[in-house]
Amino acid sequence: MDHKVYESESVVTIFRALGVTIGTDEDPKEANLSRLRYHRIIIMTDADVDGKHIATLLMTFFFRRMRPIIENGYLYIASPPLYSMSIMRGGKATNQEYCWNDMQKQQYIDKYASGDESKVHVQRYKGLGEMNSTQLWETTMDPENRMLKRVNISDAAEADRVFSMLMGEDVEPRRKFIEENAATANIDT
Repeated sequence: MDHKVYESESVVTIFRALGVTIGTDEDPKEANLSRLRYHRIIIMTDADVDGKHIATLLMTFFFRRMRPIIENGYLYIASPPLYSMSIMRGGKATNQEYCWNDMQKQQYIDKYASGDESKVHVQRYKGLGEMNSTQLWETTMDPENRMLKRVNISDAAEADRVFSMLMGEDVEPRRKFIEENAATANIDT
């Protein structure tokens, strides 16, 4: 089963892009990072729940297959906004700001519209593809403005634990996790 990971076209593409090969003197199945091309690898996914799931899968992949990338501080998560907010006045958008979560969205509404949502133009980004190139640059790619979170080994270990528990064969921990978290789940609509 373990070798099938290395047969995945997506995994081969990631390894090739990073300059990673398979096999070291110690272990022929271990990822060889001696020719790693980058020392800042950024996972950039949609800001919604699906994007967070993909980021968790990728962190788990790096944790399990290329742990030194995390240990050396090379893995980051980008934080794209969930909303673009503005007030429409005379057919013109003013006070344009980006919000990364619902709490920031509500703070914007309270600040600029005195809590009256009808005055606010909200663009919710369901994915990175809904942002134009300028918006994506301003919020997520520009080194002067972007927000990156460096992944540390405990982040990746937790992602690995949750992924293993949710996808594993043991039903009881998964059932318990769902029961404990279902009431507070942030369901993306």
